[in-house]
Amino acid sequence: MMMNRRLFLNQFGMGLGAISLCDLMSPASATARTGGVLKQLHFVPKAKRVIFLFQAGGPSQMDLFDYKPLLNKKHGEQLPAEVRGKQRLTGMSGNQSSLPLVGSPFKFKQHGDSGQWFSDQLPFTAKVADDLCIIKTMHTEAINHGPGVTHIQTGSQFPGRPSIGAWLSYGLGSENEDLPNFVVMVTKNKGGQPLVSRLWGSGFLPSRHQGVRFRSGKDPVLYLNNPPGIDVRSRREMQNALNQLHELEQVDQIDPQIENRIAQYELAFRMQASIPEATDLSKEPKHIFDLYGKDAGNPGSFAANCLLARRLAERGVRFIQLYHQGWDHHGGLPGGIKGQCAETDQPAAALIQDLKQRGLLDETLVIWGGEFGRTNYCQGKLVGANFGRDHHPRCFSIWMAGGGVKGGISYGQTDPYCYNIVENPVHVHDLQATLLYLLGIDHERLTFRYQGRAFRLTDVHGHVVKSILS
Repeated sequence: MMMNRRLFLNQFGMGLGAISLCDLMSPASATARTGGVLKQLHFVPKAKRVIFLFQAGGPSQMDLFDYKPLLNKKHGEQLPAEVRGKQRLTGMSGNQSSLPLVGSPFKFKQHGDSGQWFSDQLPFTAKVADDLCIIKTMHTEAINHGPGVTHIQTGSQFPGRPSIGAWLSYGLGSENEDLPNFVVMVTKNKGGQPLVSRLWGSGFLPSRHQGVRFRSGKDPVLYLNNPPGIDVRSRREMQNALNQLHELEQVDQIDPQIENRIAQYELAFRMQASIPEATDLSKEPKHIFDLYGKDAGNPGSFAANCLLARRLAERGVRFIQLYHQGWDHHGGLPGGIKGQCAETDQPAAALIQDLKQRGLLDETLVIWGGEFGRTNYCQGKLVGANFGRDHHPRCFSIWMAGGGVKGGISYGQTDPYCYNIVENPVHVHDLQATLLYLLGIDHERLTFRYQGRAFRLTDVHGHVVKSILS
């Protein structure tokens, strides 16, 4: 009879205590205890977890963070040929005979001791200016939404690769065995470019590392609750019987997928108790709801999801991904930006404040940003005050806070037209390499062999942006 690890541990149960004690006494194996493949971290970690507030659609950098008064002075003039160079445009504006520059309709002011520039559409974010590192020189090769979102979430423009959260689950495991390592939330009732589950998938990694989507309503996780007539005891007995069948199958056929299924069934059973408690916002005090804004009591809103993200961070969830659609402003940008900021500005700033007052910000890396930026010229004809901007991958802005990142700094510089980078470019893979570094991981050493090649999140690129580290 073939012997596998699960069968060995079952038959030699008397040795489990010694194995566990040895494991607990070894600092180097701290991550191994929680299910990660890394026996010890490559660096001393500055963060334990990540909350990624992903703004799908491509927020306009020069209308939010990257103040460019020259665009207002040259409003309506043509984009200079020497500024554009030979860069490609999308099919939506590539055939335009005219590319008129458009200044921002919003007012900018400096905020905080650091003097960071913010649009007047971000009054709450401006209040936490000294906690933020604003990277103004992000860039990507992707010029359309599907490849762009896939690139920043998985490290490749092509579908099929593991997402960031899956890589972290695979490498580090979990701080809380009763909750998923990787949780995803999507703002409800939002239009925009579609979001597909492969963006939080595990790709070629074991399936237990894929993201678990939380939904609004009484059942945050689909099919988790017991059906009518089934109680906890019955569910436990059924689970035990199913595990025994899986273990018998393992005797004849050693298949990692069987162990993955056992692990996922066991997690689902434990989640029946942990999820209702973690997602119950009713015990949050009024001043916390006031902090996150009027939508915080509306399940599935961005504000409610930010509040829930803080609760999950408290409980040790490794990677928390929030998606908020609606930033794809090819037309009607002034009104569109106002609406988006009304939904996201206060909750995002509140999350920073809430984590900070609980002593969690130093160990939680928060990221805000989209897949690319917007053009400095108008898509279509510039008529009146209503206009749109096309996709622009050459430079865009994101911000980071906590988790070992310097606060109150602006990193990188774009040209006066906000079209090209002139200082300190940061590629998508650099962002991913830096994220892993802050969690104690060398991005070149967290790999998975698949189809004859060792894959990693950053593909064959990426450099840690050490200038922004505290």
